[in-house]
Amino acid sequence: MNQLEVQAYFDAHASEWDARMVRPQAIIDQILNAAGVTEGCRVLDVACGTGVLFEDYLRRGVTRITGVDLSPQMARIARRKYPQSHVEVLCGDIETVVLPPVFDCCVVYNALPHFPDPARLIARLAQFVVTGGRLCLAHSMGREQLLRHHAGRAEAVSRALPEADVLCAMFAPHFISDTTISLPDRYIAAGSRRSHSV
Repeated sequence: MNQLEVQAYFDAHASEWDARMVRPQAIIDQILNAAGVTEGCRVLDVACGTGVLFEDYLRRGVTRITGVDLSPQMARIARRKYPQSHVEVLCGDIETVVLPPVFDCCVVYNALPHFPDPARLIARLAQFVVTGGRLCLAHSMGREQLLRHHAGRAEAVSRALPEADVLCAMFAPHFISDTTISLPDRYIAAGSRRSHSV
C-alpha cells in the first residue's frame, strides 16, 4: 500500500464522500462512548475525512476538535463545513505531523484498513493522548463486510482488518484495552492510555 496512492484515491472521492456516507447513528454512538467522547474533552480525529464525526463531537459538547487527514481535498471540505474556532483540520500524515500531547480521546473511524502498520499507528497515537485518555479504532462494518466493500477499486489502498483480539494485543504497550467488539455490522477496539509505556 502506497501513501501517495491512498492520498490520490481519497482526493478523487472527496467531492462525493458526504453524499455516499451511510451514518448508522446507534453504532456511531457506541463508538463515541467507547472513545470517551464527553463534554469538555479534546478530540483528535485521525483520518477525519470530510469531518464525518465532527457534528457528533460538537453535539456532545467537546472543547476542541483536531482533525488530521492525508487527503488535501478531504481536509479542504472538512474545513469549509466546520469553520468554528475550536475546530482545526490539518492536512498531513499522522505519523509525521507535529501535535501536542493534550488529547483526552483519539478516534480512528472507518480508516484503519488504510494504515499499513496498525501497531506503529497505535504507538504513534499514544504520543498525543493524555494519561487515562482514550483511543478508539472502529469501523461501522464488520471484518467480512468490509473486505467485500473494499474489494475492487479500494483493494489497492486498504488491507484486511486484524482480528479484534489481535488489535487489542497491539494496544498493550501503551493502552489498557477494555473494549473489543467484532460483530457483522461493527468493529470496535478501545482502551485507556497507560501512565507510561511498558
